Amino acid sequence: MESQIISNRYDFVYLFDVVNGNPNGDPDEGNAPRTDPETQIGLVSDVCIKRKIRNFLSIAQRNEKKEALAGYDIYVKEKAILNRQHQRAYDALKLDSSKDGVAAAENVSKTQAWMCQNFFDIRMFGAVMSTDVNCGQVRGPVQITFSHSIDPIIFLEESITRMAVTTEKEAEDQAKKQAGGNRTMGRKVIVPYALYRMHGFISPHLAEKTGFSEDDLALLWTALGSMFEVDRSASRGEMTARKLYVFKHDSALGNAPAHKLFERILVRRKDESLPARHFGDYEITSDFASLPKGVTVQELL
Repeated sequence: MESQIISNRYDFVYLFDVVNGNPNGDPDEGNAPRTDPETQIGLVSDVCIKRKIRNFLSIAQRNEKKEALAGYDIYVKEKAILNRQHQRAYDALKLDSSKDGVAAAENVSKTQAWMCQNFFDIRMFGAVMSTDVNCGQVRGPVQITFSHSIDPIIFLEESITRMAVTTEKEAEDQAKKQAGGNRTMGRKVIVPYALYRMHGFISPHLAEKTGFSEDDLALLWTALGSMFEVDRSASRGEMTARKLYVFKHDSALGNAPAHKLFERILVRRKDESLPARHFGDYEITSDFASLPKGVTVQELL
């Protein structure tokens, strides 16, 4: 039995932290952690979080042959050629991607539906597929914001050395400079500790267009809780999902503005005189006693 397309609006608050790592480097700033230059509040892009969700699902939703389960392939993945992904839809439906006019519009509609059905991240986040092999554009029901740190962050640049060298010439050059052996110098940028907050929104109206279902929604919650566990690296340090608060509306349009619900969750540092170095250094207070009529909340983490 197929899972039903979601019929309720959802808004959610997600908290995660980093210890001695770089959660999201900015390539325009030498891969230093992203910050707001006016406030020094740390930032993590929505694209970064979406990448981690995709990576988790590409592992969780595959068979013994390490192939994606039906309906759970990933559209935006490493080294993917997007036009080839689009061509798969035309080939599966036995359509001609070179047609134009009315026939082209009909083909775009059919292939777009095929792409939503077969690629989980399109069904969830949407995609721009109006390239040379045209499958149109679709806006996804799941939208997330940039994450921002609760407090301003200070990142550290730590010097590191490597005993080995890459080439013989490099070894000869270094031997002339220092008698103690080969040492290649480098730098590593880390955030000692930061707690980040992200907001998300799920629209049942857009879910109707992509086919985003109750089963898909459950997978999204699972991914947010577990995605850091399969994304470990030395540069990212220790990243952990801490809290996930989900507000469910009993209607498609919703029963309250999202920002009014988000304001009911406050995160503060317990001791403002000391820098935070652990999740326990923060206090989370919530006001769920008098939620608007038709809104319920679940704490999934």
